[in-house]
Amino acid sequence: MQHRFGPVAIALALALGGCGTLPAAGPATRDIVAEKPGVAGLAYQVIDVDQTVLAKLAGRRDDTFKGRFPERGGGASEAIGVGDYVAVTIWEASVGGLFSAGDSASKSATVPEQPVSAAGTIVVPYAGVIKVAGHTPTQVKTIVEQALAGKAIEPQVLVNVTRNATNTVTVIGEVVKGGVVPLAMPGARLLDALAAAGGISAPVNQVFLQVARGGRTVRVPLQTVLQDPGENVQLRPKDTVVALRDPQSFTIFGASGSSSRVEFDASGTTLDQALAKVGGLQTQQADPAAVFLFRFERPDIVGALDPTNADYRAGKQAIPIVYRVNMREASGLFVAKTLRLYDKDTVYVASAPSLELQKFFQLIGTLTQPLQSGLQTASAAEKLQ
Repeated sequence: MQHRFGPVAIALALALGGCGTLPAAGPATRDIVAEKPGVAGLAYQVIDVDQTVLAKLAGRRDDTFKGRFPERGGGASEAIGVGDYVAVTIWEASVGGLFSAGDSASKSATVPEQPVSAAGTIVVPYAGVIKVAGHTPTQVKTIVEQALAGKAIEPQVLVNVTRNATNTVTVIGEVVKGGVVPLAMPGARLLDALAAAGGISAPVNQVFLQVARGGRTVRVPLQTVLQDPGENVQLRPKDTVVALRDPQSFTIFGASGSSSRVEFDASGTTLDQALAKVGGLQTQQADPAAVFLFRFERPDIVGALDPTNADYRAGKQAIPIVYRVNMREASGLFVAKTLRLYDKDTVYVASAPSLELQKFFQLIGTLTQPLQSGLQTASAAEKLQ
């Protein structure tokens, strides 16, 4: 009888030895906060998010069109350029002039459209070679009229640019009809070019607009351009506009409503919205004080948060940071409403410490139940002897 509980003691010892390997959806809070590199050897820093941290995170400035492409003139011009196609129509005050068609009562003639040569010129009958590049149609009209003075009968001239090769932008990507789009007027803006290309062919909330100009490329969510008139900047000749479909997403694990990859709008989302998308925290399992956001952070942000960070001082461009939000406190809910998520972020909700204890007792019960049944059977057999 004195050794009947030996197997139970052994089972308890095995259970205690297996405490570190209890089933879990991820690391425990204490393991994350310990900041140990682990098997992967990736060092990271844990930062508790408060108002001071939020203020520094707000210093992250994404590119804007109005910031990178300020409007200082230089938009579309009425001036004719090399490669443009120009048509010239000439009227005379009476029949019988240079441009009358025989016995016809017509007093006008149209010079067929012609491309502006590399020298910037076109040819007009009886006026000769006319320099048009750099001049507006109105200015060319005056030049031709002066060239015909004394030859034609009180000539009046109309100059039209029939095909514009100078004041154009290229629009490609997720648009209905991509291609070279003429800037119909001075001051034509980004959304004008998109409309000329037939509009966007992808969901608006997944599209970024990218403008390339003079070796500089800037990308902004389409939603931002639609909401902020200042982002609808003037385009310049030879700009390239690309509509990119790039769904943004975060992944979430742990004691949340679900573990999944979740897409969000190109304009961004916040931690509270992210949690709401997956059903919030699991009431019986989650530790509200241990909601973690894993991110490879930009060095300028890390420098503002902690200039002593080893990776920052080493000049790394992507620094692993873990942000911890305590949603057990009311202030933590305001933090969650402000903390922005970015593409490829990972949210992890740690399990409550009491859940680990519950799992431990379940494990003990699983191991000892067969032994207890065996002991009860042995005891009953002894009584029968």
